[in-house]
Amino acid sequence: MHVLVMTVVHHPEDARILHRQIRALVDAGHEVTYAAPYSARGVVPRSWVTGVDLPRAAERRRLAAVRAARKLFKSMRGKVDLALIHDPELLFAVAGVRRRPPVVWDVHEDTPATLSLKPWLPAFLRPPMRFLARLLETTAERRLHLLLAETAYAGRFRQQHLVVPNETWVPDRVSPPGDDRVVYLGWLSEARGVQEAVEVARLLQPHRVAVELIGYADPQSRPLLNEAVAQGVLEWRDFMPNDEALKRLDGALAGLSLLHDEPNYRHSMPTKIVEYMAHGIPVITTPSPRAVELVERYQCGLVVPWQNPQAVARAVLQLRDNPFERIGTGGRGYAAARANHHWPNSARRFVTQLEAWASVKS
Repeated sequence: MHVLVMTVVHHPEDARILHRQIRALVDAGHEVTYAAPYSARGVVPRSWVTGVDLPRAAERRRLAAVRAARKLFKSMRGKVDLALIHDPELLFAVAGVRRRPPVVWDVHEDTPATLSLKPWLPAFLRPPMRFLARLLETTAERRLHLLLAETAYAGRFRQQHLVVPNETWVPDRVSPPGDDRVVYLGWLSEARGVQEAVEVARLLQPHRVAVELIGYADPQSRPLLNEAVAQGVLEWRDFMPNDEALKRLDGALAGLSLLHDEPNYRHSMPTKIVEYMAHGIPVITTPSPRAVELVERYQCGLVVPWQNPQAVARAVLQLRDNPFERIGTGGRGYAAARANHHWPNSARRFVTQLEAWASVKS
């Protein structure tokens, strides 16, 4: 099977797209052409995929990327057995194309809810854009195959769709958590708690606990982070490929998830929490429902109030000063991740479903 995978929004090294789904397809013996914004992100394709460069869709600059993706899709429609798209924008790239292969849309998030998190979108445009997003979802369900990243997304659709959760690769063994370094892995923005993370770093400085942030920051957050780095408050590693970034979790005191109370986060499981668990470090999280569910079910971390850096710092010091609690919490998280959130457990279902769809031409 030859699969065309396309994104114009996500980083080409996106963990879900490249390191889980595409890796699973390649490991199963399938050929993958991966079209993504390589040049715009300053990376090159992995050797185990055929890479095609696309423009990046960012803020209000999206039309050129969609046009380029549509042109590529038309040129490859007779050469591939299936197309897998990862952005709502790409619904326009495949719409109305005749004699196309089966198309799968991987629904990563609650598309209408995410509009409140886009500072470049004027407030007066958000209601009509939410209506358009819901209309796109309804149309896509009628004409395409869908995968869902969360069971909570099922309520937005009439039919049942396969859920491919945001799980991770869980190592065979991990180091116990240390006592002098806290980590954050993931996108950095105001709604994801970047301001709180910087303040936590300031509060922990006198206690000789370092804070390390790993991930791409949006334009609004970069000045704050650059200033904090210049002042020696924290270490920020910017974007790192997922396989490299995960290595930085090993031996940390705890992993932070500081999401704000936003509609798009209320029903989503923060992938970073599963990644912290998979590397045997305690979780410190704000009380988004899915995060609380994980932490309480597996007793793998501590829950702190929304937008409260002081509470986060106290939680860090509690874990630092109680090695038995810290090691036990990390160990329970690791065991739960290995048993219930190890990506190979879902990879086979994902590949099998794509194989079945590819066998039935549109």
